[in-house]
Amino acid sequence: MEPRRSTGWPILLGVVLIGSILALGVGWVLVSIAAAFGSENAAFYWVILGVGVALLVLLLIGVIVYLFLTVKAIALSQRQSNFIDSVTHELKSPLASLKLYLQTLNRRQVSPEQQADFHRFMLKDVERLDTLIDHLLDAAKTHRRPRWDEQACELEPILRAAREGVAMRYAIAPERIRILPLPDGAIPQVRGRSADLEIVFRNLVDNAVKYSLPEPEVEIGVEWQEGRELIVRVCDNGPGIPPADRTQIFGRFVRLGNELERSTPGTGLGLYLVKSIVAQLRGRVSVTGRLGRRGTVMEVRLPAA
Repeated sequence: MEPRRSTGWPILLGVVLIGSILALGVGWVLVSIAAAFGSENAAFYWVILGVGVALLVLLLIGVIVYLFLTVKAIALSQRQSNFIDSVTHELKSPLASLKLYLQTLNRRQVSPEQQADFHRFMLKDVERLDTLIDHLLDAAKTHRRPRWDEQACELEPILRAAREGVAMRYAIAPERIRILPLPDGAIPQVRGRSADLEIVFRNLVDNAVKYSLPEPEVEIGVEWQEGRELIVRVCDNGPGIPPADRTQIFGRFVRLGNELERSTPGTGLGLYLVKSIVAQLRGRVSVTGRLGRRGTVMEVRLPAA
């Protein structure tokens, strides 16, 4: 996860604000004393007045900055609470399901057909737990890997692997995730490690399918941009993302809506990983709606090899 932030800066700001308040109070007392002695202390009066005004401005700026830090800390705390709720749900649901199936198999005789169904459901729950652990480990590794890698990597095998893995996870036909051919038949290559790119596109394709169920129609298109960068667009037919929320979805632990009321599983780390890794690869990621159609378009721009 993200490194723990130091508390030194807020503490220092609080001390400065307290010192400014004390200095301002003392200054106004001195100004009052100077005014009481008459005009011969006018120069001293104006010096103290100038210092007092400067301290007042400094105090106002400090309060604004401290308010900003407080709001930011509250927002982070809310996202962390949301994350804990989602992880708790993601852990408890498959474990409870596994426990129920195992207890049923242990306490009563079931037909071979039911056993096969139970085994399939248990495997699905194990895969759900495995995906959760992968997300947490990917989030931890994102902050430890090098910022840049000059290795050239072919993009098409990574996209196909993401398609096959997601199709298997959600038990849908791979044809529902279409990879559009490159117009000139070229083999697109980007700079970066294949492991990083797999995390990026696995998460994007997974989100596209997850939020388009029960009948997802996902398209993955690759485009050259002046021979210097590759543009990958992942389009889905889901409900879409409101424009006001599109800048928030790449944050840590961010999931839209109330965690305890949603039915779609997740941890709020997938798109955070996408943005972090793409930034490390010197690329950009953005989200838009589909023009005249229902759905979302996730666009990733990466330097071409």
